[in-house]
Amino acid sequence: MARGPEMPTIKHLQEISDDFSLNLNLEDLNNQRDAMLGAIENLRRIDNLTAPTPVVKYPRTPGKRPQPDENPYNAWYWKTSIKGAKTGELKGYKIGIKDMVSVAGVPMMNGARAIEGYTPTIDATIITRILDAGAEIVGKTACADFSFSGGGHTSAYGPVRNPRKPTHSPGGSSKGSAVALAAGDIPIAIGGDQGGSIRIPAAWCGVVGHKPTYGLVPYTGCMTIEMTLDHVGPMANSVEDTAKLLQVIAGPDSLDPRQKGIISENFNNNYMSAIGKGCEGIRIGILEEGFNQTADTWDDIGLPPSDPIVDKKVRDAVQRLELVGARASNVSVPLHIDGLSIWFGVAAEGSTEFMFKGYGAGTNWSGFYDVALLDHLAKSYKTRAHDFPLTVKNLILLGEYLKRQYNGRYYAKAQNLTQVLRNAYDSALKSFDVLVMPTIPHLPSTIPPKDADFGEYMSKALNMINNTPQFNLTGHPAISVPCGIHNGLPIGFQIVGRQYEDKTVLQVADALEKSGDWKNF
Repeated sequence: MARGPEMPTIKHLQEISDDFSLNLNLEDLNNQRDAMLGAIENLRRIDNLTAPTPVVKYPRTPGKRPQPDENPYNAWYWKTSIKGAKTGELKGYKIGIKDMVSVAGVPMMNGARAIEGYTPTIDATIITRILDAGAEIVGKTACADFSFSGGGHTSAYGPVRNPRKPTHSPGGSSKGSAVALAAGDIPIAIGGDQGGSIRIPAAWCGVVGHKPTYGLVPYTGCMTIEMTLDHVGPMANSVEDTAKLLQVIAGPDSLDPRQKGIISENFNNNYMSAIGKGCEGIRIGILEEGFNQTADTWDDIGLPPSDPIVDKKVRDAVQRLELVGARASNVSVPLHIDGLSIWFGVAAEGSTEFMFKGYGAGTNWSGFYDVALLDHLAKSYKTRAHDFPLTVKNLILLGEYLKRQYNGRYYAKAQNLTQVLRNAYDSALKSFDVLVMPTIPHLPSTIPPKDADFGEYMSKALNMINNTPQFNLTGHPAISVPCGIHNGLPIGFQIVGRQYEDKTVLQVADALEKSGDWKNF
């Protein structure tokens, strides 16, 4: 029988008293300690009780780390073979899973050496659904270190390279999924997205990546960055396969608090019905602030301005949609630019509190807690924090500074402003069915050398997030679909829709895909 928590020592309590400025003397501390005995005895009971965990339904073997000759772009962290049901919507499909999604018995490190050595004991909800639909899981795809980078260079086992041009970044953080798709290894994949991490690599690798409406796809069993930003969703080599995968993984899950308050009708969409529907009469709002972003717009936060080539390719794609029946006109949402600042307010403090101080679990929510993962992270963070990447060290320093110096006011105000931002997009979407803009307003960056200085390392990790994080804040569905290519480098077209109208977003994406081969534009 498990013993449970030990009684705290006076030294433990003195340290806590000092940290919280409680001003307790020795007599106070002894009295407080004595008063804890009953609570400690109750807590000891918890370790002797059995908590429910998601069921692992399908047999599997651990697999192996791929050799370099079978992993030329470093897209794969781990290779395996887990076969699902004998029939289903995904029968015959091989799928890669971003390595921040738990697959029981298969190692998971979320791109981070600090986490290396952990093997999940559960299948994430979406894993069970994918296997129930008949797919075969063939591996875990590489991701950015802690999934906290939009670049190609921050991964535990070295840079992940873009198959379209291997000297250049594939984007991140779901880069292994995008690269495996672009390289032809698999037709479908799973990605995660807190600031653009599905859409960014989809855009730069020339594949399709859909960030669903917040809460539409359950996050249970996926590694958390910040609960109000977390999304997981489908990636594929076609919009049709993206819709097919979304149809399988979307739906209610009582274990995920992100789904609280979602009415049942929002889960009942037949996403495949969007395919081949065309876009006759669809009203497209061309978001002005997503284009022609000047150096002055971004100088203060270090992002590069628009590339005119990208802007033109995206506007040309709008014209192709008009030729097949869509009606397009400009629309302005001035707060779109400030949306990035609001996202930083949530991401900096929220991620530090939830992902690191909360060991990927945090508190104050009702749902499934992966206790085994929490225990592993707590131990790893105490002993291997020196292995954190520069991006994460910067995040923790900033997030904790803001918390200590300003008492969480920037996180709180950013969350309040999120509603204002959401309302601004909703207002525009009263007149339009979708909003469109470049996924990333410039072409893929080169991968920095191993000895790159701090400035280049950080810049190429975060210099592509002009247009993506806003929709993690607001929860609107957003897809990136290829719309053209320049000098061998793909360009992504981002389509944003109303909450839970993912089907409309897929419909427009499918129409654009069918308007011609993007490699010829």
